[in-house]
Amino acid sequence: MPQMAPLNWLLLFMLFILIFMIFNSLNYFSFYYSTKISKFMKTSSQLNWKW
Repeated sequence: MPQMAPLNWLLLFMLFILIFMIFNSLNYFSFYYSTKISKFMKTSSQLNWKW
């Protein structure tokens, strides 16, 4: 069985890396999360411990 040349392995590796990067960037930029504008009010509750 003939083996692939090292250059072909390198090109195959680069092709898979390129496909992986394109896939990740499409997944990252395809979703749009709307920003929820909400004011975080700090509510402090006083706990009266009766020991």
